[in-house]
Amino acid sequence: MDHTALLALLDRELRQGARPDAPGARVERTGTVVRQVATAQGWNGVVWSALDEATADAAIAEQIAHCSALGLDFEWKLYEHDRPADLGQRLRAAGFVPEPGETLMVGEIADLDLDAEPPHGVRVVPVTDPAGVDLVADVHEKAFGTDSSRLRHQLLARLSADPDTVVAVVAMAGDEPVSAARMELVPGTEFAGLWGGGTVEGWRGRGIYRALVAHRAHVAAARGYRYLQVDASRQSRPVLERLGFVPLTTTTPYVYRP
Repeated sequence: MDHTALLALLDRELRQGARPDAPGARVERTGTVVRQVATAQGWNGVVWSALDEATADAAIAEQIAHCSALGLDFEWKLYEHDRPADLGQRLRAAGFVPEPGETLMVGEIADLDLDAEPPHGVRVVPVTDPAGVDLVADVHEKAFGTDSSRLRHQLLARLSADPDTVVAVVAMAGDEPVSAARMELVPGTEFAGLWGGGTVEGWRGRGIYRALVAHRAHVAAARGYRYLQVDASRQSRPVLERLGFVPLTTTTPYVYRP
């Protein structure tokens, strides 16, 4: 795998060529910046930029003015290879606050170790309706300790308006949802993205997360996708590496709250 070429492909297809990630969202291109604009229930932020020392501060000020006019929290998703090299420092100086970083990992589906089944007594169930979305949201709140109202809204909207671009699954132990995850399929690209994988405490370490990755990988391959990409936390990175994913770069969300 040529890491440099793969990172360039990902930048071109998923960032510079970004598509709206939810109904009602739109992608705006302002020359050197690509951003998504959505409602308060959606994601608002910069997905790609091509800046240098001479243009960065003006571009940052423009994005601040933009999100302040909307009155919405706004994220600048900064990748380690983005330029200028001190872009993170400039964002902090302008009032953006960094959140925990993650590792961007990619796996070529044909080369991944996908021989993984859920443990005995656990089954993987596709999510296609509001009841299934409620199960995903329940797992999200228990696994991550955060409010799931935005996730519930976004997933319901995607399943209703554009179901071919999202796959959601929940792992059930009897009647109890114990793990959940989703996958976003970007038409016209070679990438499917894995998001939101989480397992409730007490069920971790049993191979459920690995089984959900394998399940989604098989679905992506059947639909013609070549690669899976993940923004991996410190907890999920070792599991993904054992499956065959490789790290390409790191990413840090910088958030501005007007």
